[in-house]
Amino acid sequence: MIKRNYIRNILRISSIIIILFQLSCSQNKKRENIIVASAGKIESLDPAQANTLRTLQILSALGDTLYKINKEGNLYPNLASGLPKSSRNRLIIDIPLKENISFHDGSVFNAAAMKFSLDRFMNIGTLNYLLKDKIESIEVKDEFLLRIKLKKPSSSLKILLTSVNLTPVSPNSYSNYKDKFNNKNFIGTGPYLLESFSSNQQKIKPFKNYWGKKPLNNGIDFVNYSNSSTLFGAIKTREVDVLVSNSIDDLQRLTLNNMVKNKKIKSGEGPPIEIGYITFKSNNLPLENITIREALSYTLDRELISKQVSFGTRKPLRSIVPPHLNKNDFSPWPKYDPDIARFLLKKEGYCATNILTIPLTFRSNVPADKLVALTWKDQIKRDLSDCINITLNGIESTTVYKQLSEGAFEAVILDWTGSYQDPEAYLYPLLSCNEIKKNTCLSGEAVFSGSFWGNYELQELLDKSEELEGKIRTKNLIKAEQLAARGGAYLPLWLVKPKAWSLKNISQPEFSSDGLIILKNLKRE
Repeated sequence: MIKRNYIRNILRISSIIIILFQLSCSQNKKRENIIVASAGKIESLDPAQANTLRTLQILSALGDTLYKINKEGNLYPNLASGLPKSSRNRLIIDIPLKENISFHDGSVFNAAAMKFSLDRFMNIGTLNYLLKDKIESIEVKDEFLLRIKLKKPSSSLKILLTSVNLTPVSPNSYSNYKDKFNNKNFIGTGPYLLESFSSNQQKIKPFKNYWGKKPLNNGIDFVNYSNSSTLFGAIKTREVDVLVSNSIDDLQRLTLNNMVKNKKIKSGEGPPIEIGYITFKSNNLPLENITIREALSYTLDRELISKQVSFGTRKPLRSIVPPHLNKNDFSPWPKYDPDIARFLLKKEGYCATNILTIPLTFRSNVPADKLVALTWKDQIKRDLSDCINITLNGIESTTVYKQLSEGAFEAVILDWTGSYQDPEAYLYPLLSCNEIKKNTCLSGEAVFSGSFWGNYELQELLDKSEELEGKIRTKNLIKAEQLAARGGAYLPLWLVKPKAWSLKNISQPEFSSDGLIILKNLKRE
């Protein structure tokens, strides 16, 4: 009996040794694909419906855009063969297309395919108003010549054509309807084709017949982790090759940055295109009162929040357009001043025995949001406890986005990244309104953004900007943003640069002008 048990134990130990040896071999074995990790599931790869950076990141590898923007901020052709040509009245734009480009299914990319994708976006796109408000019709003038007829001159259309949301898909493979989109077999023109798809993991591999510069790697595996701690652990234990910054909290960012300084890992940084801000619901008391909103605009100590939450990596921001897009240092929102805030609140009958209560919602799955909320609450308690009380409520981000247009939140912490590099890409999605009654937006993007704030003069400026160019247009949009600052329905918080970290044996991540990693440039070294 003793002998039998002895043999059993020997066998168990042998099995364990074999398993450990296999694990060791698998860990030491060189990974073929580069593993890119982030947080957040992907429900759809439909370019027309894409609204998260993670989705846009994959789409940028599976497809191409008509144009791109270089480091100098200039437009250059991608799928197009030349720059857009405008008629004298600026109502007709001709776009010549490259020939000999094929989709992943072998079908030809041409003007008809591009028209199909643009029409599809205008019919079902999440941001379809960006095109529908501008375009009268789209015509195929020749197999490789696309003509766009405009309702009125548009200064932003050319830049808009760089948006990943306008990535063409094969007409042979897709329906016009979003519920028929084939996520598991994405058919684009990009340097990679889709190998497998699930909401938690996606695999892409190089497209052998790609028309442009070929990928420097054998493929990319995108993996999803449920929280920042597991993501952080995955890069530290070398389970993944690349980690994207918007998926982890700021203390972990600091640790990774220190690892870069000590040359344990590498990092790359993109342009500052993401803004963080607070939205106030302006169509109900007490925040319907513009003086109250003005008072709140003086209560935010951005420098303190930046230091305590992000260790200074997220830069304080007093505008809703990234400064580099206005090409000047423009900050229309007021600086932190609790004395002015108290004066304005007293003017409206608050402070002492009448304390203003503000319910603040933060996205519970976004690490920085809760810290911002807590810091602002503590700061208010320190400086204005006799006037304001902030109560906190954490809600998962998908629920927040669904309920914004329902007016569910008095105040909510959000962020925004423009889908193309123009001030319009920030102003329109937050401020534009189709129907205004007094200072309330009844329909339009200001409803979907949760502010419900409308302003006739501001809307006129936004509409007029389309007909202007150069410095005159910039001045016009600056005036619009000044009105937005006075309206106080939004409170800009900070400006964020996208960042990614890679293992030492992986090349330094490079970013495009739209804040996305250039995946095809990643390689093992």
